[in-house]
Amino acid sequence: MRTDRTRTARLLLVLALSVTGAGAAVGCGPAEADGGRPTPPARDDDRARRVAEAWDGSRAAARWHEGYHPVAPVVQPPAEGLRGDDRRAYANGAFDLRAPLPSARGESGRVTWPDGTSLTRPLAGADRVYRTLDRDSGPGPRLTVTRAERGEMTVLTARGPATVPAWLFTLEGYAGPLKSAAVSPSAPPEPPVGPLRPDVPSDVLAPLGGLTRVARDGRSVTVVAQHGSCDDGPVVAAHETEGSVVLSAAVTGAEDGPCTTELLGEKVTVKLDRPVGDRVVLDAFTGRPVPYTEWPGAAPGRS
Repeated sequence: MRTDRTRTARLLLVLALSVTGAGAAVGCGPAEADGGRPTPPARDDDRARRVAEAWDGSRAAARWHEGYHPVAPVVQPPAEGLRGDDRRAYANGAFDLRAPLPSARGESGRVTWPDGTSLTRPLAGADRVYRTLDRDSGPGPRLTVTRAERGEMTVLTARGPATVPAWLFTLEGYAGPLKSAAVSPSAPPEPPVGPLRPDVPSDVLAPLGGLTRVARDGRSVTVVAQHGSCDDGPVVAAHETEGSVVLSAAVTGAEDGPCTTELLGEKVTVKLDRPVGDRVVLDAFTGRPVPYTEWPGAAPGRS
C-alpha cells in the first residue's frame, strides 16, 4: 500500500469528525453492492444528490466547461520513455541547465479543442516553467536540459483533449523533448453549493486530496483519499448524473475510535457506470470540483 504523510494529528482528528458528520461513522464504512462497488450510507447519498442537483445546469457548470481544466499530466517525458536512473531524477525534480531560457512576459497562448473552440490564457516563460521542474539540488542522478523552444502538446482536460502551448526541453541523451504546458489552468468557478462542514476550510482539509488519473476509456477515475494510520483505509463511492460525478469519501475500521497519530493519502480507483466524458467530477464534502494533482514520486517511462 502506497501512502503519503500529508497533515498533522490535529487535522486528522478534524477529518475523522468531518467524515462522521457526512454519515459514515469511523469504524463502519460503506457496504458493498453491485460486484463490490462501495455504496455510501443514506446521508452520504443525500449529500451527493444535493451537490449534483446544485451543479447540474448551473452557471458554475457552464463556466467550468468554458475553462481550461487539465485532468492529466501537463508535463510529458520524451515519447521514447525515460531510462534507468533518469526516471528517479525526473520524479525527484533533479535537473541541470545548460541552455538559455526564453521569457514570454506579457504574451498569451491559445488552448484549442477538436470542435474548434478555444481559450486564450497568459503564457509562462520557459524560465518560470523550468523552475517548476527543477525542485531538487541535492546529490543523485540528474537530467540535463540542453535546449528550450516553443511548441505544442496535447493535454486531456475536463472538456476532452486540447492542444496547448508548451515549452519543449531537449534532454541530453534523448531524441524527443520533455514537454511542459506553458499556460496555467483556469480558476475554478464559485460553487453553487456550500461545503458540508463550513467550519473546516476546503483549502485546508478535505477527505479527497485530488484527482490523479482518468482511465483512457473514461470508465474509472483515481483519486487520493485521506485516512488515518490505524484504520482499514479509505473508500470512495460515486453518485452519477447526466452532468456530474459526485464522489463521497469515508474510512473503514478504526474500531477503537478516531486515529490521531498521522494522516495518510492513498490512491483509490472508482469505477463508473459510464465514461466520465465532460461531466464535472465533484467532491461531496466541499461541493467543489476535485482538482487534478500529481501523485508524489510519479516516475513515468513511456508517455
